[in-house]
Amino acid sequence: RGANENTNGLIRQYIPKGKDFSEVTNKQIKWIENKLNNRPRKRLGYLTPNEKFKQIINQNSVAFAS
Repeated sequence: RGANENTNGLIRQYIPKGKDFSEVTNKQIKWIENKLNNRPRKRLGYLTPNEKFKQIINQNSVAFAS
């Protein structure tokens, strides 16, 4: 629950509470998604979510290759 609330707070930096989401364009959503996925997170050891995802994928691809 805490991580979800934190993510909601990050989204609210770009989309204020009460804003009608039907007014938000796909382009705006992609921009916000990119900003959040490239923002370092303490919980991830100050890696970005994109960096952590790539790290996990690379670890798993080595395990599958063995």
